[in-house]
Amino acid sequence: MSVKTVAIALALTLAGAGIASAQTPNRIQQFKAWGAYSYKSGNSTVCYVLSVPTKKEPASVDHGDIFFIVTQRPGQNISYEPQAMVGYPLQTNSKVIVTIDNKNFTMFTKDKAAWVENAAEEPALVAAMKTGHAMSVHAVSGRGTKTSYDYSLQGVSAALKQIETCK
Repeated sequence: MSVKTVAIALALTLAGAGIASAQTPNRIQQFKAWGAYSYKSGNSTVCYVLSVPTKKEPASVDHGDIFFIVTQRPGQNISYEPQAMVGYPLQTNSKVIVTIDNKNFTMFTKDKAAWVENAAEEPALVAAMKTGHAMSVHAVSGRGTKTSYDYSLQGVSAALKQIETCK
C-alpha cells in the first residue's frame, strides 16, 4: 500500500472520527493484505489495521478509494472498531452488509463510511475476520448503484495482534 493511500485513509478516518488534527500515520508493519499503522492524537496513540479490496464491482464505475479498517483507540476505550470506507457518498439510511464466509454483519452508514449497527457484534465481526476465508462488503451509493468489494483476509490476524497492545 502506498504512503499516499494510507494518508488518504488516515485523513478519512480522522474526519469520520471528528478529530481535527493528528500526525502522519506511522506504518508499523505490513502483513500480507493488511497493514498495521499508528498515529498520535493528543496524548494518546491510535492504532489501526487497514486493507484495500482485491476486487471492486461493478467494474464500470469509479469507486474512489475503498478501505476496510479496524481501529484501536485505548485513550477513548475503543477496542477493535471495524469501519468500511468508500470513495463516494452512501445512500442515506442504507445498510452496508459485510459477509465473512456465510455470516452477515450489518453496518449503518454516514456519508462515505459505515460502522457495525450493533456495537455488541463488533467482537464477533473481528473474530470472523481472524478465522474467515473470504470477506465481502456490499453497499449502495447515493445514486443507487449497488457495489461490492472482496477483501483478502490473509494477514489480518497478525496485523490485529500487532496493534493488540496499542498505547
